[in-house]
Amino acid sequence: MRMILMAALALTPLMAKDNEPAKRLTEAAAVFSEIMAAPDKGIPQDMLGNAHCIVIVPGLKTAGFIVGGKYGKGYISCRNSGNRGWSAPGTVRIEGGSVGFQIGGSETDLIMLVMNERGAEKLLESKFTLGAEGSVAAGPVGRTATAQTDAQMKAEILSWSRSQGLFAGLALEGATLRQDLDDNTTLYGKRLENKQIVRTGVRAPKSAARLLSLLNRYSPHEEGKRTTGASN
Repeated sequence: MRMILMAALALTPLMAKDNEPAKRLTEAAAVFSEIMAAPDKGIPQDMLGNAHCIVIVPGLKTAGFIVGGKYGKGYISCRNSGNRGWSAPGTVRIEGGSVGFQIGGSETDLIMLVMNERGAEKLLESKFTLGAEGSVAAGPVGRTATAQTDAQMKAEILSWSRSQGLFAGLALEGATLRQDLDDNTTLYGKRLENKQIVRTGVRAPKSAARLLSLLNRYSPHEEGKRTTGASN
């Protein structure tokens, strides 16, 4: 009996680690649902409708004293071929540093929309630096994009953050996005790159059902209906 108990205790941390990517998918779905349900305070519907991909990072951590840093994990999903629904999610890590007066730490929910195919292809590479390899701008807030600036209209990627109930556009230049092959392996049972997951019709895990349902609910599309939201 004692040996069984010891074995169970030894396996508990491993099981918890295996459940982390699935738990994070649930958190990503909750973040997206809450932001889109906020009246007149969410992502403009027409911008979401024109997006090629979406990145959701729940609980991006920012901490530091004078020199700060960012770290978080999340997911990327892109339009399926013919704009019919959204792909299975690939996992991403976001890392970035900043210098300035900052003390303490915080957690921020992050959403990014990729507005053209060139930006999508760059983001699906193994490593991508925002701003250096593609234009990025803080996204407008509201149900329509009438307040878009010229910079936002030309940006390949638009980003928003939610912290302590406040939802606003966020400039993330200099942050680095990487695919997380270990978390992909945990979710899919084999080592897959994000481009394989997003572009080849990989079946999504059950834990992604809620997130994909929400994406299809708020941004359903059929072939030929989408207009171009940014320059290609």
